[in-house]
Amino acid sequence: MQIPIPFVKSKPLVSVVRLQGAIGPQGRGALNDAALAPVLERAFRRGKPKAVALEINSPGGSPVQSSLIGARIRRLSEETKVPVFAFVEDVAASGGYWIASAADEIFADESSILGSIGVISASFGAQVFLHRQGIERRVHTAGKSKSMLDPFRPETEEDVARLNRILGQLHETFIAQVKARRGGKLKNDPDLFTGEIWIGRSAVEVGLADGVAHLVPGMKARYGDKVKFRRYGMKKRLIPRLGLSLAEETLGLIEERAGYARFGL
Repeated sequence: MQIPIPFVKSKPLVSVVRLQGAIGPQGRGALNDAALAPVLERAFRRGKPKAVALEINSPGGSPVQSSLIGARIRRLSEETKVPVFAFVEDVAASGGYWIASAADEIFADESSILGSIGVISASFGAQVFLHRQGIERRVHTAGKSKSMLDPFRPETEEDVARLNRILGQLHETFIAQVKARRGGKLKNDPDLFTGEIWIGRSAVEVGLADGVAHLVPGMKARYGDKVKFRRYGMKKRLIPRLGLSLAEETLGLIEERAGYARFGL
């Protein structure tokens, strides 16, 4: 327990929260709102920090979890009057950039990847394989849309059109979030919301980031050399305790690895 000493000025404190990995629901993604809620609460409220710094290294994932995490960061920042700074490491793309946009300012390394403001849906088609193996797929539904884009049945134009409408709505929500947070900082670049990515200084040029800087020197430049850092992060998941099977854990790691691989990482 730290006891304050009268007339001695305390060193400024910056809370550091590490956000690394894919974003997804509990049991699949490394980052989700339920797991991060207590971490963010402590970071904003413990010790009266001057700021909260986010270390972000995420290729994205669930749009809903990205929205929930970003909204929680903004809510806590406004309640505590504590500013938020995001520092991008390898990548803050798609949902990773959504979370970064919740910060008041965004900084990156010269080689960081930012952007990918778009929505993707990936699947596969196995109907030809099943036919060759003599396997008959039987599906019975109440509601004509229940079997939309079943990977074991031929793709239809109606299903694709319906999926495109869904993706379009999600994309518009993502665009609105970035515009609301970055405001007049964004340049009028026709590729900004196409899913394109930018590296380091080019991200600054189009308004996706505010500068090139690293966390420790960046915060020292703002709050002085005597600034203290207190780190917060999610606890490592223990498979037996959480009741997750090895197969589920392995699938999650594969999905996360695939997310980073999209950006050559």
